[in-house]
Amino acid sequence: MKITVYGPGCANCKTLYERAQEAARQAGVEADIEKVEKPSDIVRAGVMATPGLAVDGQVKSTGKVPDVAKIVAWIREAGS
Repeated sequence: MKITVYGPGCANCKTLYERAQEAARQAGVEADIEKVEKPSDIVRAGVMATPGLAVDGQVKSTGKVPDVAKIVAWIREAGS
């Protein structure tokens, strides 16, 4: 499973990265968690407000920091 966090490295982006790590742990999945900080790559992914989060290439959130439970739900949804 691949989880991508989009953002320039702000505090919210770092928080989202940490929550993504925790969510993968709670979901019991092996996840490759990637940070994308280059603005052109963020826009190319369709993320117009950061931070953004994608699970297996599907953008799930933009412009906010979802809680761990929500990220776990997205991970489980993608794995089914």
